[in-house]
Amino acid sequence: MPQPADLALIAGAGFLAGGINAVAGGGSLVSFPALIAIGLPRLSANVTNTVSIFPGYVGGTFGYRRELAADPADLTRLAPIAMAGAAVGSAVLLATSSRIFDTIVPFLVVLASVLLVLQPRIQRWVLTRPQDGFTRSPAAIGVSTFAAGAYGAYFGGGLGVLLLAVLGVFLHSGLQHINALKGALSLVINLIALVVFALFGPVHWWMVAVMAPMSLLGGWSGSHVARRLPASV
Repeated sequence: MPQPADLALIAGAGFLAGGINAVAGGGSLVSFPALIAIGLPRLSANVTNTVSIFPGYVGGTFGYRRELAADPADLTRLAPIAMAGAAVGSAVLLATSSRIFDTIVPFLVVLASVLLVLQPRIQRWVLTRPQDGFTRSPAAIGVSTFAAGAYGAYFGGGLGVLLLAVLGVFLHSGLQHINALKGALSLVINLIALVVFALFGPVHWWMVAVMAPMSLLGGWSGSHVARRLPASV
């Protein structure tokens, strides 16, 4: 029987993860440890976390719907590539033994933490480079988006920051467009992972039932905050 304290912990973590992912990225650094704290093995916690925070990306993308509708070409081109990468990442995760995942997850957490620390610098750099709307190196952005999709499905911590860097390097568009595209690509990456994990993964569904609606609310709230923040933040 779930304890009230456990329910409160994962509900709060779901809300924060959804909001953080909408604003910057790195929400899994809140929700993933929360699931481990209430006793889930790391592999199960990772899979359950991916399914649970998916609604947060829905809420965040809905909040950016105007920016996406105004210029859908980049999303139309990059979404299938990101989804293909996510399919590979999901399959690799499910083929990874719990023992191996337990060994590598500390390194993944460190990587995600480094990405989160670098996020303000990356965002400031995006603001300073040319914003002429052109795409540099279409092949390179395709490979980078595929790799980001694979990483996002395998672990996902710091995915938003990774996508911000990839899109900032290759798409010389405004920050709000890149933020909107980052959220939408995160959504489709996690959609593929959700389907694969729901069918074949060790998902703890009662935890999803608690976290998912809170993640949706957090993502919707976070997107509204992000759209109102000064570009330099």
